[in-house]
Amino acid sequence: MHLKLSFCAALIGAALAAPSRRSSPHVLHEKRASEPLDWELSHRLDADKVLPMRFGLTQSNIHRVEELLMEVAHPESPRFGQHYSPKEVVDLFAPSSETISAVTNWLVDAGFARDKLRLSANKGWISMDATTAQVEELLKTEYHVWNHPSGEQQFGCHNYSVPAHVREHIDLIRPTVQFSQRLSPLAVKKRGGGLGMPSSRTGPKKSDKLVTISPSLEFCDQSITLDCLRALYNVSYTPVATAKNSYGIVEFTPQSFLAADLDLFFGNFSPSLVGVRPVNVLIDGAVIQTTDQSFDFNGESDLDLEYAMGLTNPQTITLLQTGDLVEGAGFDNWLDAVDGSFCTFEGGDDPTQDGIYPDPLPGGFKGPESCGIIAPPFVVSVSYGQDEASVTAAFANRQCTEYAKLGMLGTTVLYSSGDDGVAGGGGTCLNAALRPARNGRVFSPGFPVTCPFMTAVGATQINPGSNVTSPEGACEQVIFSGGGFSNIFPMPSYQAAAVTGFLKNHPPPFTAAQFNNSGTVRGFPDLSANGANYIIGIDGAFNLVFGTSASSPVVGSLITLINDARLAAGKGPVGFINPSIYSPAFASGFNDIVSGGNQGCGTAGFTATTGWDPVTGVGTPNLGKLLPLFLALP
Repeated sequence: MHLKLSFCAALIGAALAAPSRRSSPHVLHEKRASEPLDWELSHRLDADKVLPMRFGLTQSNIHRVEELLMEVAHPESPRFGQHYSPKEVVDLFAPSSETISAVTNWLVDAGFARDKLRLSANKGWISMDATTAQVEELLKTEYHVWNHPSGEQQFGCHNYSVPAHVREHIDLIRPTVQFSQRLSPLAVKKRGGGLGMPSSRTGPKKSDKLVTISPSLEFCDQSITLDCLRALYNVSYTPVATAKNSYGIVEFTPQSFLAADLDLFFGNFSPSLVGVRPVNVLIDGAVIQTTDQSFDFNGESDLDLEYAMGLTNPQTITLLQTGDLVEGAGFDNWLDAVDGSFCTFEGGDDPTQDGIYPDPLPGGFKGPESCGIIAPPFVVSVSYGQDEASVTAAFANRQCTEYAKLGMLGTTVLYSSGDDGVAGGGGTCLNAALRPARNGRVFSPGFPVTCPFMTAVGATQINPGSNVTSPEGACEQVIFSGGGFSNIFPMPSYQAAAVTGFLKNHPPPFTAAQFNNSGTVRGFPDLSANGANYIIGIDGAFNLVFGTSASSPVVGSLITLINDARLAAGKGPVGFINPSIYSPAFASGFNDIVSGGNQGCGTAGFTATTGWDPVTGVGTPNLGKLLPLFLALP
């Protein structure tokens, strides 16, 4: 889907229609979302350092993105299931020629050569290289370097400005104010954190209890197996349209599965899968590394693949392994790989959030970024996340729009809602200014789970002493289901009745000083599944693990089975499921969770109750009831 370079250059060269306005005053465009914890301001960035600048252009029809998505995703829409083609999506959202001209002429007027500017394949980004000194003059800002106790460094600015006449034509500029708390894979052995980086704060949580494997469903409150999940969620469907179907699991290097772990698990719980492996799609120089082996390196991937493969057998699972061993990756990197329109010709990702390829670091991946290398799977599950407070509204909205585009293409995107209840990663909460603080008391929602155009998955448990026929409760063992309300995203239309009903009929015992109780913002999670006591094969032995890390791939597996039934009936994939699961017609397809909470920030958190709640969403899926409901749709 790449435009040829000559065509891009021609478009840039044609950007002469808009008059230049050199005298236009600069106005503040973005400022940092929050000051980073554990990072120390060190010094000014070297004036001669070359920065890979990326200017995100204002896209067309963004104000219609929810409307366009609802047309193909709402179960009552006459266009349900009539998903868009990639070209149609590009054409719908491409920035106007006026926008391209305005930004191009501003940069040329500032002294940058027109032939050094590059326009992305979807016309959404203009990229160029410039020195720190040039960028500081262009954006009226200062770049500094921050140091971390691990030895890592990051650079960026606290805020930046653009001329008033181009402000409406720019969404965001990178690298600028986006400050990542993630550390590169090279820092793993010093101190963990972030996407793919081994850390006690991220990924599934391990129990020290001895694992007893029993074929009986009587002990599912103590150890979850494939059979326990099938009994819990009424799963008896065997896929028949596997050649047409697709299910992708995202993992971030250096996280990786071990083949022997898969076989250990399958040998006990799904013998026909012994020797079977996922189809590996290696994004941006990714590798399935086996040098470092431990729960922190292998637990997430082993968990995701063992249960996704086991529940959808014989469906082939696609592993979207993302990032090289040197630089790693962020969410934008896997989005690039499945949606060519999200890429730029020479990279459009945020150096503080994502891997930038080719990787100039020693030993880094020297090939081009993986752009549109695979069609989006019909379902994608991601068991990773970050805090909403760590991103700017501009960054969050731009990425969120990409999830909407994937929904328009027919893909269901699922993210784990987090394991710290109403708190952020590692139990961090916010202060009154909505900034991370060690003594914070304000609830800290996650990202991208607060994006209204993907599906957030919380966690439940079989309550101790209960069995698979008893109602589940919110997970309160080892982890607490992430849930709450966004501080960035407005409430989407599809959940308005459910969320408004919760706030009215079950008002939380908290004030606006603790969470956004305006009743006008996105609530999460959307639904949930069991997240406690999973048996996994890991590093040659069995362990029990906990986390919404487990819930997301399980829900993804059930949506994959639903897609299989629809494909076998000559229909298409369900795509974005939120409008359906919130509709009254689908209420019977979920087990309502009415007990448990998601404590955090020095409080008991929210409480699971009748209907939707910000602990378990609309409840857990009942596949036997959901299948006919989704099959009845066009």
